[in-house]
Amino acid sequence: MRFENKQDYVDKRETLLCEARSFLDDGNVEEGNAKMEAVRNLDEAFEAYAKAQADMTALSGKGNSARVLEQLGGHGTVMGGVSQSEGMYDSAEYRKAFMNYVLRGTPIPQSLINEDANTKTGDVGAVIPETVMNRIIEKLESTGMIYPLVTHTAYKGGLSIPVSTVKPTATWVSEGSGSDKQKMTVASDSMITFAYHKLRCAVSVSLEVDTMALPVFETTFVANVAEAMTKALEQAIIDGSGSGQPKGILSETVVTGQNIDIAKADSLTYGTLCDAEAALPLAYENGAVWFMTKKTFMAFTGMVDADGQPVARVNYGLGGVPERTLLGRTVVLNDYMDSYSDAPAADTVFAFLFRPSDYVVNTNLNMTVKQYEDNDTDDMVTKAVMLVDGKVIDKNSLVTLTKKNA
Repeated sequence: MRFENKQDYVDKRETLLCEARSFLDDGNVEEGNAKMEAVRNLDEAFEAYAKAQADMTALSGKGNSARVLEQLGGHGTVMGGVSQSEGMYDSAEYRKAFMNYVLRGTPIPQSLINEDANTKTGDVGAVIPETVMNRIIEKLESTGMIYPLVTHTAYKGGLSIPVSTVKPTATWVSEGSGSDKQKMTVASDSMITFAYHKLRCAVSVSLEVDTMALPVFETTFVANVAEAMTKALEQAIIDGSGSGQPKGILSETVVTGQNIDIAKADSLTYGTLCDAEAALPLAYENGAVWFMTKKTFMAFTGMVDADGQPVARVNYGLGGVPERTLLGRTVVLNDYMDSYSDAPAADTVFAFLFRPSDYVVNTNLNMTVKQYEDNDTDDMVTKAVMLVDGKVIDKNSLVTLTKKNA
């Protein structure tokens, strides 16, 4: 394919794109795909043309092949379908010089800084290479540690789960005799009903930012929206009010005798864990785990039992992932609770035992991420929406540790 110059390539490309949009708007997907394929072929042809022109210029001794490629728009990657030239500050040579400048204070050669004679090295100490800047540094947060543990359902809103408090009993009978028939009853006021609660996260960026955004920005942007949804959902699982959001585990009234109080003047002891284990019914022994913050767990690490053995352990599995236990029971760390304090401002639940399968998250609309354009401002909006509710269906496995303020 022949090109008069770079503008000729740009004009041909724009024409093909317009035709592709027209076909897609008319619902002609097949023709639209064919035009988009033609755009890709055009990009490849121009890239080959630019490289050939650069090589010819270099062989004839009339110039630098890299500069010719830069002028033609070749020798780079295709981002968004448009060939982008490698910038001066993104070359391997400059990045190495920049590293030496940072690590050893070696001045960057003027030939790598000055494209034109009027550029002054005193204007800037060093220009950061573009490759170094293509990264977003964020504060990390702990999410996704609780949500996978609970029970998940996907029924329409209005789901009701019956709860029976009556268990049939078996009796010993003599040969040829029967036993009394027993009736299983479910009270109408003991139904657990799931409603619709809408969880939404929307973030807007201007048209200008969206146009200039790097792929790493877009990827991180969408991931952050999904992470925000997960964080809000896990927070609700722990202590949600149940009004306009799921009802959390700690919002339930603990069964009598299953809350362990630590007086204001007392501290954590080995006996505290023993009391909590004793309060957990034997029927709920299997599957119950500890929930607490990392700071609270570290407060247990120095404790030993009567034989001098540590009550808290950190083992490392096959993948090297820490596996924390207290008296052999798994500990799930989270950032949604208050940590243990010797002098809290109010009575504080700082740890609890619970069987995660006894909490049900019912999702009527699973988490979906969409992008749309605000026609009034031309801003691009990324939103995530889900319809969800959550409740404890059996609170008999809940044992709480409370530090008293008075």
